[in-house]
Amino acid sequence: MSRLNGKLNYEQERSRTMDSRMESLDRKLKEFEDQNRDLLTSVTMKDEQIRQNNLRLEECTQEKASVSRQLENSLIDARKRDEDHRERTAAKERTMQSRVMDLESQLSQVRAENCRIKREKEESERKFNSRLYDLKDRLEQSHSTNRSMQNYVQFLKNSYSNVFGDTSMAGASPMHGHVTLSME
Repeated sequence: MSRLNGKLNYEQERSRTMDSRMESLDRKLKEFEDQNRDLLTSVTMKDEQIRQNNLRLEECTQEKASVSRQLENSLIDARKRDEDHRERTAAKERTMQSRVMDLESQLSQVRAENCRIKREKEESERKFNSRLYDLKDRLEQSHSTNRSMQNYVQFLKNSYSNVFGDTSMAGASPMHGHVTLSME
């Protein structure tokens, strides 16, 4: 009788330990699911940020191209006027040459700005893509961890069912909610 009581106490303690482990695993599973939701929200927000940044960058690029074309047209016009005026007076020639140099300087600045914006756009896209791939990889790792945790919880439930003969635990899926174990 004493041996049976000892064995019963041992099995009850073992059951409490397994219950505690299952509760801990259920909490961890909920934490991973919350992290997954947060990562998914973050990825969605980053995608929208990338889209918005690309739109703004495209608008800036188009605006710079338009200014560049206008400056090139202005430069052509200035050179034509310069040729006409050169024949008239030397003073006007100096004035027009100064204007041409200013326009060329502006054109050079616009071209340099266009090159800089293009490099920044490529760098920005590279960074955003890198971050996006990193977030997707972390999300996949989290899904994998969740699946492992769910399989482990199911294994524990099946083990419990096999040890204590509780068949209601064996068929419970980790995706269908938390099953509370109790000793009666």
